[in-house]
Amino acid sequence: MDTRQERLSHLDNALSSKQQICSSEGVLRSFPSALQSPFMIDGVGLVICRRGSFTFILNQKSFSAKDGDTLFLPKDSLFQVLYVSDDVEVVIFIYQTDPIRDIMGNSVVSMNLYSHLATEPCYVWNTGEEEEVLKYLSLLDNTLKIEENTFNRYEQKLLLLALTYRLCSVYTRKLIAEKASVSHKHDIFIRLVQLIEQYYTKERGVDFYADKLCLSPKYLSALSKSICGYTVQELVFKSIIRKSISLLKNTQKNVQEISDFFNFPNASYFGTFFKKQTGMSPQQYRRK
Repeated sequence: MDTRQERLSHLDNALSSKQQICSSEGVLRSFPSALQSPFMIDGVGLVICRRGSFTFILNQKSFSAKDGDTLFLPKDSLFQVLYVSDDVEVVIFIYQTDPIRDIMGNSVVSMNLYSHLATEPCYVWNTGEEEEVLKYLSLLDNTLKIEENTFNRYEQKLLLLALTYRLCSVYTRKLIAEKASVSHKHDIFIRLVQLIEQYYTKERGVDFYADKLCLSPKYLSALSKSICGYTVQELVFKSIIRKSISLLKNTQKNVQEISDFFNFPNASYFGTFFKKQTGMSPQQYRRK
């Protein structure tokens, strides 16, 4: 059997069984059958068109991609390939973000919200970084061929993080480049996310972020809630919890050191905050 056909079949099975990583492991000349019917993207997806072209439906709208383009598939989007040219060559990579959610910051919001922020949805463009992204995909493909062990799992997790942050960087630049098509309130929200990422370990109050943006605290929290469903303080708290979980799981820092990192008055105060947000004490979460 042709190795391309084997990889196509393997990818189709991975998609159907909703595996954590679904990769074409190189160039394919057709799409798996799972993507030729309406398919819910359970994570984040990339399709890099190396040659030819294809058309597709994403969230009930029609689009096309051609040689040199990258297609971004947002989480929980409905995707279906409609047509492919005879000479099409694509690289497909779809992965779940839940396993790395605890160590992702708010910057990921800029990637997932892109389609909502732009006046006209845009999922396809030539990023100029296709070759760099392919290097990440190649390294991740190598981890799929190695017998699973603790070190391989950590390497895979770190590579998925690196890929995710590279994509966030690409999408943030896209937002900035097309700032004219982003409404004023969405522009404020993007700046808010960037400020929280910069100051969340030191500043938890909405007053601080509102002052930085020259807005009233009430207006800023209402704006944030209308766009992402969370108030400013809830976004800050989510950042603290994500980072706390990362420190508990991936470092030897004790509770006092983690409390100091976030500038809490003492370890007890931090422990109470953590338990209120997660339902467990830091010690319980670390043992989980």
